[in-house]
Amino acid sequence: MHYPANIPLGESFVPIHFICETLAYFLGYRYYIYLRSKQEDQISDEHRILIFIGAALGGFLGSHILGVLENPQYLKNMDILYFMRNTTIVGGLLGGLIGVELIKKKIGVYVSSGDMMVYPIILAMILGRLGCHFAGLDDGTYGIPSSLPWAIDFGDGITRHPTNLYEIIFWILLWISLNKLEKQYALENGARFKLMLASYLFFRFCIEFIKPDYVFSFGLSVIQLACIAGLLYYYKLFVNPSKLLKSYA
Repeated sequence: MHYPANIPLGESFVPIHFICETLAYFLGYRYYIYLRSKQEDQISDEHRILIFIGAALGGFLGSHILGVLENPQYLKNMDILYFMRNTTIVGGLLGGLIGVELIKKKIGVYVSSGDMMVYPIILAMILGRLGCHFAGLDDGTYGIPSSLPWAIDFGDGITRHPTNLYEIIFWILLWISLNKLEKQYALENGARFKLMLASYLFFRFCIEFIKPDYVFSFGLSVIQLACIAGLLYYYKLFVNPSKLLKSYA
């Protein structure tokens, strides 16, 4: 297979990456609308809109700020184009979380706003990472060189860990695991989102060791430090996981 993969369109072409990203946003949102129509939402439409705005602004800033910090050696040459070009999902999720929590505190919403978004987010991530894979080296989400049987040559003659495919497998397994968990136990409000985000942060912390990222002298990357910060925010999940389950008097 040739990377980056494109669909011919006359004398031009359409990147499969672009198609997958568009589908990720569209289908993810439609799936959210469908799920919301099937259950009672404790948050009003007006507050939902404000929360979405907080998530979008926080996600935008977090994604780009952490994206430019991924390679601190280039910060001295940063301009608006460099800022806009560099993004990272970890920064987007953590920035979105901060934006949502600030908005919820401002408008007085104290129930989870993220539980209903979990499965749509997972769907969007799967489609988005599929697009990253088809983008090849252009996307920068590949892994370090590898001689494993499933290693992939993305076009430069070097076989590498297909870390974007590893992430797709992670999201599928997480979807299945959360679904099974919810069938066996009654989860507390907000538990589904906490489990999703904490699981992803742990996964990203681990997989960054096989990605060609800039690392500090102590052996960790900016993404890994952000993952640690996020996991510390959710430390109660690890100290007392039973708090995720509903208790009945």
